[in-house]
Amino acid sequence: MTQWPDRVVLVGAGKMGGAMASGWLDAGLAASSLAILEPNPSPEVAALASAREVALNPEIAALATPDVMALAVKPQSLGPVAAQVAPLAGEGTLVLSILAGKTTANLRTRFPRARAFVRAMPNTPAAIRRGVTAAYANFEVNAAQRRWSESLFGAVGSFHWLEDETAIDAVTAISGSGPAYVFALTEALAAAAEKLGLPADLSMRLARGTVEGAGELMRRQSATGPATLRRDVTSPGGTTAAALAVLQGAGGLDALIARAAAAACARAGEMAG
Repeated sequence: MTQWPDRVVLVGAGKMGGAMASGWLDAGLAASSLAILEPNPSPEVAALASAREVALNPEIAALATPDVMALAVKPQSLGPVAAQVAPLAGEGTLVLSILAGKTTANLRTRFPRARAFVRAMPNTPAAIRRGVTAAYANFEVNAAQRRWSESLFGAVGSFHWLEDETAIDAVTAISGSGPAYVFALTEALAAAAEKLGLPADLSMRLARGTVEGAGELMRRQSATGPATLRRDVTSPGGTTAAALAVLQGAGGLDALIARAAAAACARAGEMAG
């Protein structure tokens, strides 16, 4: 059963923060339970707050200590933002952060009264409730706070707990950055189609439709692994087999994706602090 906190303060409502707020409200979080702090709200966030009667930029001093303070600002903005909102966080507040590179130890120094911290990495398909989020909870996060985290992130897609905080870097490299890899693949397919002589508009429509359809097929046939789906498309000695011989050869797709993910993971580690 979904369990919601009574008071949530969302700090930062850009694309990801706005997507989370919309998902929470659609999934059942009471509008009266949510306050959004965003100095430059987009028209979409302003419209959401107006339509759902959510408090947008109330006076911080007038807010009660929240059950959950969700941080969705840019990582480089954390310093000045934390200085403003840290007094809100009490001993019973769960500080839930989606800030890349900001460790729970870092967050603890900025929110000294709080004890419970969850560090999460969602991805952009959260905007259509198809996101993937993995999160680490420090040892002071209690059972109720874990359930709140599961409800809040489950509202925008699938959710997974991590046992080790350092695994966040690998999650960032795979699911956090992964949508960009898929978009890049779509661009590459379209470019390849143009090189084969197809018009640019048709090339992009074919590439997009293929990626979208393959993803939906994989979703609907979730019991069937992607390797089986790949083999189902591949006739021995056929056109797909010829292409896969290139993609899966030495230095091909597997090696390229592994190198890309390793680079992203390493960069995530460099950003930690």
